[in-house]
Amino acid sequence: MVRVKTQYVCQNCGYNSPRYLGRCPNCGEWNTLVEEQIQSSSSSAATKRPTTTLTGLVAKPQKIGEINSHETPRVKTKLNELNRVLGGGIVPGSLILIGGDPGIGKSTLLLQVSGQLSSEHHRVLYVSGEESATQIKMRAERLDVAADDFYIYPETNMDSIKDTIRELKPEYVVIDSVQTMQATDVTSAIGSVSQIREVTAQLMQIAKSNNITIFVVGHVTKGGAIAGPKILEHMVDTVLYFEGDLHHTYRILRSVKNRFGSTNELGIFEMHTNGLSEVKNPSEIFLEERLKDATGSAVVVSLEGTRPILVEIQALVTPTVYGNAQRTATGLNRNRVSLIMAVLEKRANLMLQNQDAYLKAAGGVKLDEPAIDLAIAISIASSYRDKGTQATDAFVGEVGLTGEIRRVNRIEQRVAEAQKLGFKRIFVPKNNLKGWQAPTGIEVIGVTTLRQALRLALG
Repeated sequence: MVRVKTQYVCQNCGYNSPRYLGRCPNCGEWNTLVEEQIQSSSSSAATKRPTTTLTGLVAKPQKIGEINSHETPRVKTKLNELNRVLGGGIVPGSLILIGGDPGIGKSTLLLQVSGQLSSEHHRVLYVSGEESATQIKMRAERLDVAADDFYIYPETNMDSIKDTIRELKPEYVVIDSVQTMQATDVTSAIGSVSQIREVTAQLMQIAKSNNITIFVVGHVTKGGAIAGPKILEHMVDTVLYFEGDLHHTYRILRSVKNRFGSTNELGIFEMHTNGLSEVKNPSEIFLEERLKDATGSAVVVSLEGTRPILVEIQALVTPTVYGNAQRTATGLNRNRVSLIMAVLEKRANLMLQNQDAYLKAAGGVKLDEPAIDLAIAISIASSYRDKGTQATDAFVGEVGLTGEIRRVNRIEQRVAEAQKLGFKRIFVPKNNLKGWQAPTGIEVIGVTTLRQALRLALG
């Protein structure tokens, strides 16, 4: 006999409560608990059946010595930026979640990738719960996507989708989006926490038992996180965030979880009317509008994954008109900025406690590594003293609380990237100068303290 139980589930974090609460005690959000009905009988028996492959074989336990451990070859797309973010290419049988703001280009990216994969004789199934087949066809024509093994399937019912996958036997499946899919075993509304969790679990079972790569599009909340419970990101293999400003053409694809590669990789694209194109040298974009003699500007060689990127850090320091000085940061960690300003005041004798400070990383990129500390300090001091840095100087180093400049990783790659883009001097931690030879054409200056770096860079 079917027993129906009512519970209230937070649509933000997935917290369950037997009664309605105005505020979720787990995440603190207001009015997010929604009533859902769960059935505690044989109605969920479909999820209890053993895992079967498309050929009907049942998964069985194997001895670890009998498992073939050869490395699965990755499938490379024609977008090298995407290959880099994924860790070298697509791993067969992986479940990849892509999130981003509405209209940022998630569907465009996956439609282009689907067309490229099908043109390489891979069978692709594009499942859309938000657009009709005609609408997708119109967008595909604009993006010049056409192939024989590319199938469009507008459907939201997971039972029908699984039957289609069983009949078509695709190598790649795109689900656009997971919030529009419906599992018939769950009685809650489409897009609820229970539905998203169950749909993702079924997709994961399909991917792992049949070695099918599945791309899943996820909506994001106002805070920028993927909608649904956090367990959604734990279930998948890779989580990618598609970021950018709708008023600009550049898009950043960032990896925040990857079981098959680095989680710090960054891919940069430019949006055109005919789709997304790769940006092969992003450093030129971040530096192309830099003024020659501007104060409050310093260039840092930041390392995003395996790629060094030169970014301009800008600072504007002005006397405060309020009781407490303001600290504003865009693309940088605000706490890191406050810490560096405290070190500058204590160790370099800069009176910053009555100064408002506004900092940003130019180009819309977000930087969060210790090696950017020195460039932040130089830009703040440059604006405070109203004295510009040389246009051909770059800065790399971590600033300690006692004012020392600490070593950073992969200094050779950072220096080589600065030299390639025409920089004449680069300030690095002195302890990083051992064991390697600097390239010709660039002067590498080792510094040990923040006070020494300010003296050499600003005079």
